[in-house]
Amino acid sequence: MRLREVHHQTGRVLVVVCDKGEEAVAAIGAALGEQGLRAGRVTAVGGFADAEVGWFDRYAGDYRRIPVAEQVEVLSLLGDVAARDGEPALHVHAVLGRADGSTVGGHLLRGVVWPTLEVIVSEVAPELAKRVDPQTGLALISGAG
Repeated sequence: MRLREVHHQTGRVLVVVCDKGEEAVAAIGAALGEQGLRAGRVTAVGGFADAEVGWFDRYAGDYRRIPVAEQVEVLSLLGDVAARDGEPALHVHAVLGRADGSTVGGHLLRGVVWPTLEVIVSEVAPELAKRVDPQTGLALISGAG
């Protein structure tokens, strides 16, 4: 475990409301870039017309893609933003609710918004930067510890 206490208070909270038909990952990424937000916590609720989540297969070194070709509710969307090569890198996981009450979840790769996606991004310490971990090939926060 690595632990680092960071004191940084900007007070910035971004509210990003994605509209019907927008692709969520791209829209959130664009908003982060426009606002220059490089480190934050992300939460959201809403819905998707269809989506794709992923499960990281450590042996393949890539995400197994899980298509969700139906309307779903975004029951939980949690993650972070950290600078990667000077640009905001969005990393969010989603739990999606199906009409029958079952769920599917994983790393959000794509989601077509319907009817809305209400995203809250709370800025945190900008020195939290991601670097590619040579063992996994994943971008991981390097500023803690």
